[in-house]
Amino acid sequence: METLTVYRNIFLAAATFLAVASGVNVDAVHAGDPTTDGKSVLERYTLRYSLEAGEKLHYEVTHAAKTKTRIRGAEEISTVHTISQRHWDVLAVDPNGEVTIDHVVDSVEMTQQQGEQEEVRWDSMSKEEPPAIFGRVSEQIGKKLTTLTFDPRGIEVKRENHGGTKASLGMGTLTLQLPEEPLAIGDSWSVPHEVKARLDNGEVKVIKIRERYTLDKVQTGVATLSLRSEPLTPITEESVRAQVVQQLSNGTIRFDIDNGRMLSKQLDWDETVVGFQGANSLMEYRSRMTEKLVDGVERTAKKP
Repeated sequence: METLTVYRNIFLAAATFLAVASGVNVDAVHAGDPTTDGKSVLERYTLRYSLEAGEKLHYEVTHAAKTKTRIRGAEEISTVHTISQRHWDVLAVDPNGEVTIDHVVDSVEMTQQQGEQEEVRWDSMSKEEPPAIFGRVSEQIGKKLTTLTFDPRGIEVKRENHGGTKASLGMGTLTLQLPEEPLAIGDSWSVPHEVKARLDNGEVKVIKIRERYTLDKVQTGVATLSLRSEPLTPITEESVRAQVVQQLSNGTIRFDIDNGRMLSKQLDWDETVVGFQGANSLMEYRSRMTEKLVDGVERTAKKP
């Protein structure tokens, strides 16, 4: 049962507090070979961040996850549901287009249940004292989590994590690393990513992952990207696979081309690992994270 608890906590810890936010500008450019009438044969799109100092981009993020774990006949189902309001406070944009933001979580509603234990709920907008299991999250509400500077392609130039919050930001980074060249519909680009997993002997193994993005369509001012994560490092140990499945997501991202910001994001996880802790062990992870731009949100958590 001790091993069951360890793997259960791996997924609950990561699922409890995902802090993901982005704002991307997709500038359309006609870069194809011209035809005889002067029109472009192939329309290409240059993806670049384009924000203005003083802007506040508010997002609502919903994350629901269900993990079923079975080890040596003992089965447990754990669930997490979180709705958070967060924003980017755009502090400055320099002449080179480098953007500096503060990332803040304004409020959160959380529900968690582990096995047969009683369901635990907490809303940061209430006056209730947070349960101990949500204590770390409650300390971050209304505070700057990260001050980040990034270039127009989303590559980080400088990062300052406040209050040791780096580990609690969840999967991925705050910005999307954009391609250098313009893209036509159907073109893809890849971003390398690494995660660490602990082997049975205690050693740490680095797993290389490729996040592959594809420009699927641009319609009525909205660009749609698809995302698929692909492991590059061979994973032969099922115990390692069980630790990295949350990094292997499929998803869709939508951008407002004219205003240069993300409209929505959806990431899905649907993974089953058999034999990660003995021949009869099983781990199933089902999760969905959605993020959407919310206009005019001014929510601040009340102090307990």
